[in-house]
Amino acid sequence: MSYQIKQISIQGDGITEGPDGPLYIPFALTGETADGDVVGNRIPKPKIVEPSGDRVKAPCPHFKTCGGCSMQHASDAFLADWKTDVVRNALAAHDLKANFRPIITSPAQSRRRATFAAQRTKKGVLIGFHGRASDTVVAIPSCKLLHPDILATMPALEALTKIGASRKAGISISVTQSAAGADVSVSEAKEADGPMMVELGALVEQFKLSRLSWNGEMVAMRAAPVQAFDGISVSPPVGAFLQATEAGQIALTTTVLDAMSNAKHVIDLFSGCGTFSLPMAKHAQVLAVEGDAPLLEALDAAWRNGEGLKTVETHKRDLFRNPMLKEDLKKFDAAIIDPPRAGAKAQCEALCEADIPRIVFVSCNPVTFARDAKTLANAGYNIDWVQVIDQFRWSAHVELVALFTKV
Repeated sequence: MSYQIKQISIQGDGITEGPDGPLYIPFALTGETADGDVVGNRIPKPKIVEPSGDRVKAPCPHFKTCGGCSMQHASDAFLADWKTDVVRNALAAHDLKANFRPIITSPAQSRRRATFAAQRTKKGVLIGFHGRASDTVVAIPSCKLLHPDILATMPALEALTKIGASRKAGISISVTQSAAGADVSVSEAKEADGPMMVELGALVEQFKLSRLSWNGEMVAMRAAPVQAFDGISVSPPVGAFLQATEAGQIALTTTVLDAMSNAKHVIDLFSGCGTFSLPMAKHAQVLAVEGDAPLLEALDAAWRNGEGLKTVETHKRDLFRNPMLKEDLKKFDAAIIDPPRAGAKAQCEALCEADIPRIVFVSCNPVTFARDAKTLANAGYNIDWVQVIDQFRWSAHVELVALFTKV
């Protein structure tokens, strides 16, 4: 039986009507016709009978087996329109509309952080990403998503896998590009005894890694893994969040600063280690609020070592359990809020009570963003514009910046 794809889900699967309700079809595009065996509510291995004009040949040779990318079969134009519509439709579900700026997309081979699965084999080691819906590890030597600097760490990762993994249990290796070399964190590995620590330290020097962490503990640091936030040097702690691509970070930062206008006193909620606080400090006094103390310590050190920056204060606070309230917010003329995927319902309610005239909302989840946008709209805020940013190229992931001003 043939099925025509009606729309694309927010996970990137095609959706059609089956005999018992919606059917989800991976690697299908709107308007295409697909055949295949139905398993539950999915056609896991579809055959595209009538392809769309937006279907393209996947640029990466690993696309069919690797689970890292899900949308390489779609043209750039299709993805740009679809990701914008994901945000537009999320807002529409709450009866909200907005003006959308043209989407900004990170280039290929620009992903600067990745987490690899690694395991010992009979012939040596295997490092890569898990296959689609599988525990199988797929090697990705010709990956078109990762920055070449990340792929260049493979010899070091192979050496670490030989030390830390067993034939029965694999390990996880997170790698982040930095100006001082790769920042590497290994987890689920063998416990490191004295001789292993010496061996690991030698590998840091041999492969010129900036830092190596093992099961959550730092083993060695040859040089601090420095990142640049609008030209300001920051050394994030182990495991700190970092935007996936440099281009994505620049797009987000530029958009946020543009939205800040002439703000003089800014609060940065969920500040992390200063992605927006530090660039903002070139123009305004900033209070950075974050629940993770090591992140704030890195932010404060970067500010103290920076030049020409206005005052940046830091405040440790769990904004989910204890949001900044009206009396905490009254002195600020603008707020930046960049919550995790769960959004910031309680904090948005408090922002409404404070009546801050300008709110710049950064989000990685259109669904919770739209929910929180409705809260702001009900309190008299207007959505001036939305900027969709696609830094997770060829995935279903969507990020955005939106400016809210008091009507």
